[in-house]
Amino acid sequence: MRRGPGELEAEVLAVLWQHGAASAADVRQRLGDDTLAYTTVVTILSRLYEKDVVTREKQGRMFVYSPAEDAPGLAARRMRAVLDGEANRESVLARFVSNLSADDEQALLQLLRHDRTGD
Repeated sequence: MRRGPGELEAEVLAVLWQHGAASAADVRQRLGDDTLAYTTVVTILSRLYEKDVVTREKQGRMFVYSPAEDAPGLAARRMRAVLDGEANRESVLARFVSNLSADDEQALLQLLRHDRTGD
């Protein structure tokens, strides 16, 4: 079964978010795909480590990987990275906000009010 770009990374992250710290062998087993090579899982974990998406700790001769943050934290970091890459941040933010649903807009307003008051 051929996966789309980024799909295996997402599956590996889902395993780590669900189970916490795990070795490459543990991740491979939990993915439940016998056709997936161990070296492929190691490569994916190494790439995620290089992107600061996971942390790793040496245990004996292997690494144990953990998610650097939860899914909402990772999404927020990705959004910040996109924003940081733009020259006109204000325009990007304005366009983003103008495309929010009414419910998301209300949630954002509530979060901004909460943040200002410190409640």
